[in-house]
Amino acid sequence: MIEIIATTLEDAVKIQHCGGNRIELVSALSEGGLTPSYALIKRVVNGVSIPVNVIIRPHANSFMYTKEEIEIMKEDIMIAKSLKVNGVVFGILDKRNEIDEEALIELLKVCDGIDVTFHRAIDELPNPIYGMKILVKYPQIKTVLTSGGKGPISMNIDTIKKMMESAQHIEVMVGGGLNFENIADIVQKTKGRQYHFGTVVREERSPLKPILEEKAVRIVSIVEVLEERNK
Repeated sequence: MIEIIATTLEDAVKIQHCGGNRIELVSALSEGGLTPSYALIKRVVNGVSIPVNVIIRPHANSFMYTKEEIEIMKEDIMIAKSLKVNGVVFGILDKRNEIDEEALIELLKVCDGIDVTFHRAIDELPNPIYGMKILVKYPQIKTVLTSGGKGPISMNIDTIKKMMESAQHIEVMVGGGLNFENIADIVQKTKGRQYHFGTVVREERSPLKPILEEKAVRIVSIVEVLEERNK
């Protein structure tokens, strides 16, 4: 499973054309990704046939949210559901940089019928492996996106593998810093089933530049070959 970030309808069409399996739709990629507009969600969902997951993130200040912001996120999720998205992507932490279970439960109440990905907020935890053990309590969470914690992803392989061992029903999607230089080593060592790509497929690896189809095709081909070897 290869997921690639889109910020526009044009991005989404390119991802599908180049063999990507799923889209994560965001706005403000330079800020780490914020909730996209409803009009963009509608256009992308109607413009491609592969699954579209939408980030639900009202601001880039942190992964902590007020009660009012949680209500906004719930409304965003309900609207995204009405627009026929495949799933939503979010992460919620408390002041200790631990998973805010109370807020998580509130958001999950409105996620019936769609997939839920807990994003790289988990990498901010003091112990992401313990965080995974919390998330497995919630059957609605289908995927966790992680680079295995802070620092370069290539230094976090052991943590990623331990998270996979604790994941139970959850798919661990490896992402955050994947590039042409490290992807072979990471796929071979983690033997994951889902990989997530952002700026690596963009012109100049810039969040402000468009996706280059030749880069997207290349990354998809590399991962597919490596996954076949891992079977």
